[in-house]
Amino acid sequence: MTDTGGREWPFSDLALSRRLERAEGRGCAEFVEARARLFPESGAAWVEVAGTYAMYDGATSPITQTFGLGMFEPVCSADLELIEDFFQQRGAPVFHEVSPLADASLPAILSERRYQPFEFSSVMYRPIEPGIQYAAQRNDRIQVRLVDAGEQEIWTRTAAKGWSEYVELGDFVAGIGEVTANRPDTLLFLAELDGLPIAAGALSICDGVTVLAGASTIPQARKQGAQLALLNSRLRYGASRGCDIAMMCAQPGSASQRNAERQGFRIAYTRIKWRLAGASAS
Repeated sequence: MTDTGGREWPFSDLALSRRLERAEGRGCAEFVEARARLFPESGAAWVEVAGTYAMYDGATSPITQTFGLGMFEPVCSADLELIEDFFQQRGAPVFHEVSPLADASLPAILSERRYQPFEFSSVMYRPIEPGIQYAAQRNDRIQVRLVDAGEQEIWTRTAAKGWSEYVELGDFVAGIGEVTANRPDTLLFLAELDGLPIAAGALSICDGVTVLAGASTIPQARKQGAQLALLNSRLRYGASRGCDIAMMCAQPGSASQRNAERQGFRIAYTRIKWRLAGASAS
């Protein structure tokens, strides 16, 4: 497949899903490893079971879940027992983010083990290449730059203000800057309006995939073009590092999804999040 600019689009198939799921999972594993190095008392850890990455980053962290369940090999009840024990021994709920391209036996096994689907997310992707301007600059007063060493606190404060309406993410955002900065192949970006930080975003790189995450704008500076500027800069950076695909996730039908589609992203598939009965949503 090609887009209107002649660039090749990978088909939304099992091979692409495996690549995207592993890129996101690997990035989260590196985050957990960085958390464990910096804060050993956190108990942060991850394991691989039947090709699935199970992450523990704290009982309320959005990273505490699995990635790639049923994507790389079929899973059985014994595999799920191992994964469940990993989370339950740490006092964490059991969540699985599941691609629709996972092994066909998976939904029945999850249902048998009292899992319930409760959340959906659009996994989005687009091809990237060096030298492309991905989003038109709407505001020349906004400049985007990489965070320098020692500036993690500025990035964290900006990101926390941008996510301030999501109270449940407060503890996670408060410590994300230092952890992310100590994670391999992860970069922090700031958007500044007249030299003042107004928006933050991050990217990680794995196997030629640029994974976009953590984008937020402080409430009083929204709708001025900061997110477009951040998106353009991160895509250009990923392409300059040899990536050929960018990915991001958004709530289906959300403003984030619409904005991504305006900038050339397509929905690869809709992922379902499952929880073990009795667990609370993060």
